[in-house]
Amino acid sequence: MKILGNIIWLVFGGFAIFLEYIFAGLALCITIIGIPFGLQAFKLGVLALWPFGQKIEYMDYAPGCLSTVMNVIWFFIGGIWIALTHLFFGILLSITIIGFPWGKQHFKMASLALTPFGRRVV
Repeated sequence: MKILGNIIWLVFGGFAIFLEYIFAGLALCITIIGIPFGLQAFKLGVLALWPFGQKIEYMDYAPGCLSTVMNVIWFFIGGIWIALTHLFFGILLSITIIGFPWGKQHFKMASLALTPFGRRVV
């Protein structure tokens, strides 16, 4: 069922979201300062490519202070807008029973889009 959900996700916009995250990650990695943020965009892109069957976990070994500062910077630079976009599509897809699994994946991606530092996709 996960494979079918991922294939339907890819066909109906998941691949476009993946490409957006990859291009944003490449643009952020152009500067040395943007590399950590670009890596987080790649993390979001991997989740956007194949979201069914993946979980988001907090890293036990993540540096607390640094990841907190980076999450605050990420939040104000673009994380809030990415999360609001995922929230909008999650609500839109959750209106019908058929679209609820895909809406749930957008809600999962919205939580990661708000604070990606100190988390990993498993």
